[in-house]
Amino acid sequence: MSINKESVVILMADDDEDDCLLLKEAFGECRLLNELRFVYDGEELLDYLKRRGKYADPGTSPRPGLVLLDLNMPKLDGREALKEIRADEELRKIPVVILTTSKAQEDILRTYDLGANSYITKPVTFESLVEVVKQFGRYWFAIVELPE
Repeated sequence: MSINKESVVILMADDDEDDCLLLKEAFGECRLLNELRFVYDGEELLDYLKRRGKYADPGTSPRPGLVLLDLNMPKLDGREALKEIRADEELRKIPVVILTTSKAQEDILRTYDLGANSYITKPVTFESLVEVVKQFGRYWFAIVELPE
């Protein structure tokens, strides 16, 4: 059974609301039709994924098919959130793409060790972000087979 790639919900966890807005605009510029949802720290990400609190209703908080994860967030950082996602039997199959400002080799190595599927350094300009989103969309929604 194949899945409709446009129906894949993307959940972005990032505490920088400007970055979230820019990504949303870049998705629009690239005509990616996937629903993009946002949470603003690692605890909120886990609440959403584990359907706790205000995210308890699957009708209003659908399970994402892909998570975009910033590393440096308050409450619970991206590394710890990734560790918890990969430790959870129900969540570990969700692809997690790190989208962060860090270019540090230790961050890259550690997140891959924790089970990240990809690591992308946030581009500095909007034009570069649009190009990254085009490549991201092509890879994740035209080439890769995602789990249902």
